[in-house]
Amino acid sequence: MAKAQTDRTARRTAWRNPVLRFEGTSQAPAEAVYDLLADLHAHLEWAGRRQLETTRLLTMDAPQGPARVGTEFFTTGSDGKVARWSDRSVVTEATPAEVFEFVTEGRREGKPGSRPWLATAVHRYTIAPDPGGSRVVYTEDLTRLEGAPWIFTAPGISRLVFRISAKYMRRGFDALLSLAEERAGADPPA
Repeated sequence: MAKAQTDRTARRTAWRNPVLRFEGTSQAPAEAVYDLLADLHAHLEWAGRRQLETTRLLTMDAPQGPARVGTEFFTTGSDGKVARWSDRSVVTEATPAEVFEFVTEGRREGKPGSRPWLATAVHRYTIAPDPGGSRVVYTEDLTRLEGAPWIFTAPGISRLVFRISAKYMRRGFDALLSLAEERAGADPPA
């Protein structure tokens, strides 16, 4: 198992941040799902082109070939019609057909003159064989959020806001599973 050390003493959010969690099955084998995650340029398809026009990955600057622990990559994405994210990510765990994890340091620029948001998120995909394919669990742990409006950190209200934004993330997760099936030549569920 390959895993990088992360700074566990880094400042956490002052609020009890919700951890986003999705679980799903794919007709594709675990190896195919993992290979798609480790192919960073493929993220432009399932988290980019297959997403809604306003909330998606736009660019990827990453080395060719499968990502490994320590691989660094840079992305930009849209967050609505005006806002743009610029991210730096590092792969922190890469165990073929089992786990793919990366940590993202992001900066969100909104309308001109508005204060940027700074965020750190841990993205983790756990993959396991399942009858007829694989089971995938995705979690996003937002460990830092600075500069965002108070509603994102207000007790109770923040959970509602995150549930609403989760639907966009879920679309990307479902696109990942679907693309893995396509690439593996698996028949999608009826």
